[in-house]
Amino acid sequence: MIDRKLCKWIDKTFFSQYVDRWDDLLFRKEVEPFLDSTHHLLDLGAGSGINPYMDFRGQVARIVGVDLDHSVKQNPFIDDSRIGNGEAIPYDDTTFDVVIAANTLEHLDDPESVFQEVNRVLKPEGLFFVKTPNKYHYVSLISRLTPISFHRFYNKLRGVNEHDVFPTKYKANDPRRLHHLAQLSGFEVISISLFEGRPEYLRLFWPTYLCGLLFERLVNRFEQLKIFRVVLIAKFRKAR
Repeated sequence: MIDRKLCKWIDKTFFSQYVDRWDDLLFRKEVEPFLDSTHHLLDLGAGSGINPYMDFRGQVARIVGVDLDHSVKQNPFIDDSRIGNGEAIPYDDTTFDVVIAANTLEHLDDPESVFQEVNRVLKPEGLFFVKTPNKYHYVSLISRLTPISFHRFYNKLRGVNEHDVFPTKYKANDPRRLHHLAQLSGFEVISISLFEGRPEYLRLFWPTYLCGLLFERLVNRFEQLKIFRVVLIAKFRKAR
């Protein structure tokens, strides 16, 4: 009980501007200015539709989703769904104006092939947006050092369904690697940005939450420490 009360006090005192899934809301705000009502959008790794901020209905002409998990068939935010992976996207060349991948890159075995496939299905000057954890953040470092069973256990404590927790690889999760993948795959880099906000994984207990608060203040105050911020958002444009 004391943990819950103190965590709520920290929420209210230091992170009152944050909402649940604040990073997904941030990603949405980065994507929306580029959308057009005529666009065809692909959500790569769309999942079952548990993320309300990935609902772009009404802002584009058509939304389709691709995911390895059959739960994509129940995703209410998309007009069409296909079972598949990013290494062999089951759509024709130059089909889409926009591709988004939220919380997907960290699970890829072969990110170079995925970037090339995204480039293939995009129209000329099409846009590719990604949001993924930064591999140098403490959450990613702990994730890489612990088994999937621990990930599922800890996320269950946070109220996350075990079915929505997948193995992580972190093969495309830092700015330098993303620049390299873009160059190899025929993309121009519009921007690659790092953000730190409310420490979601440390909000279970007040001592860990305080540590997360101190870390957040530190990496946001000093630009030299931005490489340790948690959320990585990148925007790419298919080269002419």
